[in-house]
Amino acid sequence: MLNQALEGKRFLVTGVANQRSIAWGIAQCLAKCGARLGFTYQGARIKEMVTPLAESVSADFLLPCDVADDDQIDALFEGVGNTWDGLDGIVHAIAFAKREDLAGEFVSTSRDGFALAHDISAYSLTRLCQGGLDLMREGSSVVALSYIGGERVVPGYNVMGVAKASLEMSVRYLAADLGPRGIRVNAISAGPVKTLAARGVSGFTKILDHVEERAPLRRNVSLEEIGCSASFLLSSLASGVTGEVMHVDSGFHVLGF
Repeated sequence: MLNQALEGKRFLVTGVANQRSIAWGIAQCLAKCGARLGFTYQGARIKEMVTPLAESVSADFLLPCDVADDDQIDALFEGVGNTWDGLDGIVHAIAFAKREDLAGEFVSTSRDGFALAHDISAYSLTRLCQGGLDLMREGSSVVALSYIGGERVVPGYNVMGVAKASLEMSVRYLAADLGPRGIRVNAISAGPVKTLAARGVSGFTKILDHVEERAPLRRNVSLEEIGCSASFLLSSLASGVTGEVMHVDSGFHVLGF
């Protein structure tokens, strides 16, 4: 049924950095279900890594986009509109914080580091929705990626956790704003995965081990599992779901101690 719900649908996927990216796990599932995909990249180094991945799923385009630059966002959606006459969804998988603001104590967060983390990790979702609004039709869907560090204190996550809390609240406000247009907005709170971004979190290996030992399913989640869950939210099978933060973390979020 998921294949039928996604066949021929067109999705813009942001945030793919390499084959270990959660966004790539989502893209692979969408591609297997017959969706048409377009990707973004930031900078020549990322483009070099993303190009063969995009080609492997016969992507319709690969366009540059620095979400801190409004002109690039406008140019991105102009390019999308030149390729597609509509857009069925957006995958937001973008986050960034200064490495020094992920180390030590949260109380030491710099002013510009706080602003940067929120701009790239949270506001970019709103700005991408702004840019894609004229292309997204009734029935379209947006999925963002979050983490339990936006709900609870995770050592080493610091300002990124606060930015993820902002992202999750943005999902709810955007769901309320875009719902009357028939556009749904949700988030996936994924369990820890060995991604490029995860390398910046101090003690990440300990976090992986802890989840595997304690989560109800006694294991970590795979990119495929996150990808399938996100694809469900992007599909018409989730037509009644919006403003939701779905945990895909082997049940770790239910634990109190």
